[in-house]
Amino acid sequence: MSTTNEKTNEFLPGILPPRGTGRTLSSRRTVALRGLVVLATVFASTFLWKVPYGIGPYHTHQEVNADICPQVSELIPKSNGALWKTLGDTYETDAFKMRAVDWLAGAVRIPTESYDQMGPVGTDPRWEKFGAFHDYLLKAFPLVHASLEVTKVNTYGLIYVWKGTSSSLKPLLLAAHQDVVPVEETTIDQWQYPPFSGHFDGERVWGRGSQDDKSGLIGIMSAMENMLENKFQPTRTVVLASGFDEETSGLHGAQMLAPVLLEMFGENGYAMLVDEGSGYGEQFGRVIATPGISEKGYLDVMINVASPGGHSSLPPHHTSIGILADMLVNIERNPFEVHLERGSPTYKIAQCLVHTPDLPASLRRDIIRAEYNELALRRAEQELFKNPMFKSLVGTTQAIDLIHGGVKVNALPEQAWAVVNHRISTQSSVTATKGRDTELLISLASQFNLSYTAFGARITDADAPAFGTLTLSEAYTHGLEPAPVSPTGHDAVPYQLLSGTIRAAYNSHRGLSDDDSLIISPGIMSGNTDTRYYWKLTEHIFRYGHTDGASGGTIISGVHTVNEAIKISNFVEMIRFFTTLILNVDESELP
Repeated sequence: MSTTNEKTNEFLPGILPPRGTGRTLSSRRTVALRGLVVLATVFASTFLWKVPYGIGPYHTHQEVNADICPQVSELIPKSNGALWKTLGDTYETDAFKMRAVDWLAGAVRIPTESYDQMGPVGTDPRWEKFGAFHDYLLKAFPLVHASLEVTKVNTYGLIYVWKGTSSSLKPLLLAAHQDVVPVEETTIDQWQYPPFSGHFDGERVWGRGSQDDKSGLIGIMSAMENMLENKFQPTRTVVLASGFDEETSGLHGAQMLAPVLLEMFGENGYAMLVDEGSGYGEQFGRVIATPGISEKGYLDVMINVASPGGHSSLPPHHTSIGILADMLVNIERNPFEVHLERGSPTYKIAQCLVHTPDLPASLRRDIIRAEYNELALRRAEQELFKNPMFKSLVGTTQAIDLIHGGVKVNALPEQAWAVVNHRISTQSSVTATKGRDTELLISLASQFNLSYTAFGARITDADAPAFGTLTLSEAYTHGLEPAPVSPTGHDAVPYQLLSGTIRAAYNSHRGLSDDDSLIISPGIMSGNTDTRYYWKLTEHIFRYGHTDGASGGTIISGVHTVNEAIKISNFVEMIRFFTTLILNVDESELP
């Protein structure tokens, strides 16, 4: 293997480099050290790429192929242009930055932690903290609460309706959640500032929720409050939906909000939906923004082995724990087959890389040819899959996360069980995943003479004598299918509008007017957001947070861990993004 290939394998794609990593230049080679964040939030997957050698010539997207990851120009409001400029000028002032600090820090100071297996609202006192949070929102955003219709669902779910002057236009739906992941008591000493202090150090606001997702919720409400202060009256209705347990699957929040939202405007009654998601970051020498157009599916499979008990001094050849261990080894030896498929969200991610200057020339050629050449597709796949994170994003994954067996050292275990977590490829399904798991264990069930039942179906003869039983079932909750893929083609107006809005917000925040300032690429979430409950509301669902996911070579600060923080400049840019989005959608030709 050549030196070039060895170096490419080492860095392509790679983990996000540490802060402060620069570039090393030689006469022929450039080391690309920053990567793209494809998130999910948190809840989403984060993977980065970087490449040091084999760099090919850079061509703009017009020169490469206009049909590969087509780009749109920045979309600046026209009829609302004067207001957009006025608000943009306001957002650049120090006075507004301090106002933004106060808004976000105040929200962070109210601990709205959600926990697994919380009781119903009204019976579990841990929900009551959300009442204090609502009081804060009312005080912080008086015009929003005075001008918009507010509906509370299951006590703490919030729906704000900003009525437009034209009832014939489908509303814009924005979403963000109020809850945050709990702070582990044992980690408090590791925080640079207390986790619910909302401390501002002159550059960042610190605390749990400063990124995920109070920045999103407060960013939307800040944009609305400023627009109302400037007497803006929308033509198109704007709806804000805010759940309060997204971090624990949204069973009490978004799941309850969904039917109310459906009743308000009907099935496919919303023009488009933007919820939390990935942001933008540098990859191969270009900044790439990655609005999520889908989410992977989800399935927890419980594998339960039961066999006769007894005293451990008279053991059988295999106990239930030993049998289960063999099965788990077999599962890990047989990962799901993974391929990059044309038209899939991850294939579209790969295509957008051709517009970056530092992509290896051979990989660029293969991605361009992959649309019509199977060998080129497989070569590109092989190179891209050298990053295990990207490979995991493409295919269905399996992770053995829980195991239990036995109650006493001198007693044979009568039961042993494990739970396997699957994140299902957008090209697969819950049924296919169940079928594969079922098939994989048939031979072992026969080898150990077990009666086999999988997901309610008998696999072996019920009347045949057996040493024990093997049962596969869904653990805890029903499986979730992969989310529908939102359209991104030339005629997908919502995606084109969102892309132009991202570019406009990014450029205006930096004083740029260059259509080559960044690339907009479809993205995918490996985790699940509240949008899992909103599929009936619109086919145009996007998960995007307009956060700088790789600024300075670091992963988004502290999401789901210690030292969560956000730069105030980034938060102000989020407010600018939501302002631009509302104004652009308001004057768009969307139905």
